[in-house]
Amino acid sequence: MSNDSNHTDNGYTPPKVWTWNPGNGGEWASINRPTAGARHEQKLPKGEHPFQLYSLATPNGQKVTIMLEELLALGHNQAEYDAHLIKIGDGDQFGSDFVDINPNSKIPAILDYSDGLAEKPQRIFESGAILLYLSEKFDALLPKEHSTRTEAMSWLFWQMGSAPYIGGGFGHFYSYAPYPMEYPIDRFTMEAKRQLDVLDKHLANNEYMAGKEYSIADIAIWPWYGNLVLGNAYDAVEFLEAASYKNLLRWAKQIESREAVQRGRVVNRTWGEDHEQLHERHSAADIDQKLKDN
Repeated sequence: MSNDSNHTDNGYTPPKVWTWNPGNGGEWASINRPTAGARHEQKLPKGEHPFQLYSLATPNGQKVTIMLEELLALGHNQAEYDAHLIKIGDGDQFGSDFVDINPNSKIPAILDYSDGLAEKPQRIFESGAILLYLSEKFDALLPKEHSTRTEAMSWLFWQMGSAPYIGGGFGHFYSYAPYPMEYPIDRFTMEAKRQLDVLDKHLANNEYMAGKEYSIADIAIWPWYGNLVLGNAYDAVEFLEAASYKNLLRWAKQIESREAVQRGRVVNRTWGEDHEQLHERHSAADIDQKLKDN
């Protein structure tokens, strides 16, 4: 601290009442505002399948497309879906139709038109809620035995509560902030590494997050933490010493090798190599062709 106790070392003193500075906020400053609700009228497209997904292949978006592909791989044909691209950099998530599905204006969001819901589809938002909804609807990917099911649910909610420290904390300040800042990078790196250690220690004695059975807990956690240690997020493998988390890496590679994961991770993706991008998905053939091109 400086000698003046009203100022921090970098010369910033929080005002008595915060006011929004539209130009402040780094890469996402153009879309971030301190208010909720629709900003423009925008009608969303609708395909022919029971589920209509509106998303982007961020980690939260990948959870749902991987889940849907896993369900289809298990033979649940009623899990067929159309995946429509929501370009968050353009503000599609603030369009009127999208806000009707998710008042929080975050991807992913989904509409279920199946089982008599055609006139009034069921909306589901928040990725964890979508995974749980699909799991219960199809009675799949959630253990039946009470103790194991409870373990899976605990890890599902652990991910939902912990990931903001990875994405909004570590990822933001390490990759997206206007300039490097030692204090927040140090603070969130410490928490990121603590979480990686939590997973590594747990996976030392468990094949999957809930034990021997693959579940929605793995589907929720892999897009965040698996991608991170495999070098698919934030380009931080060396910085985080990801190779030291050997049990987590074993699990991450095991999940990555699943066909449904390889299929789901490319859906609504608009960056990377061409064979990694499938902007929209309207049939299994769309993914078949993309993977064939690889």
